[in-house]
Amino acid sequence: MPEVLAIIPARGGSKGLPGKNTRPLAGHPLVTYSIAAGLQATLVNRVICSTDSQEIADIALTYGAEVPFLRPAELAGDESPDIDAFQHLIDQLKQRENYRPDIIVQLRPTSPVRQPGQVDAGVQLLLDNPETDSVRAVTPSPATPYKMWRIGDDILEPLLTIEGVPEPFNMPRQALPEVYWQTGTLDIMRTAVIESGSMTGNEIRPFIVDVEHAVDIDHLESFIRAERVISSIECVTPSIQKS
Repeated sequence: MPEVLAIIPARGGSKGLPGKNTRPLAGHPLVTYSIAAGLQATLVNRVICSTDSQEIADIALTYGAEVPFLRPAELAGDESPDIDAFQHLIDQLKQRENYRPDIIVQLRPTSPVRQPGQVDAGVQLLLDNPETDSVRAVTPSPATPYKMWRIGDDILEPLLTIEGVPEPFNMPRQALPEVYWQTGTLDIMRTAVIESGSMTGNEIRPFIVDVEHAVDIDHLESFIRAERVISSIECVTPSIQKS
């Protein structure tokens, strides 16, 4: 079987909601929900938390994740791209342990709502499609971008156009193409894709999640919504791991 590594990227800093990765969510630090999702997956071999924060590292260890080293501060800024942190982690694991996984599962802490078996289903989707570079969780968009606008020189300009349709923004929503927005629930990619400089590759297969479960925490209101969703459905919840 391929070697599958789950990575939980958890920076110490956050402007939108300070300290959000350690903030208690239904009794457990936010970051631990993603750790639990990785640990319960039967197809995942290792779960590593990538963080620049010793506080987050200590929490991750308590809840069963590995933290073999801290992420350098220069890879943990507000504008630091994911690809740099992931390439650094893969490179360090190769140098320190001679370890290189075949598949990477990214479990973002800001999307804590995951149902049992979801991670395994996403990994299996990638395994079943060898031509696919990555799998990404998406959900039906609550608003269509065909009715969205840009403003240039105080003039409205349509965001998107449709060939052969002069005014898609005046059409009924039902007549427009169905669109999806990406969630942070699940991103699965082949390690070779990251090594080539991309987080997705060229062929990305969708993993569709329920729009009611698609929570992306970046402010207090979304944090409260996450607690409400977690209390209302069966989802993966964390527990402290005994040493």
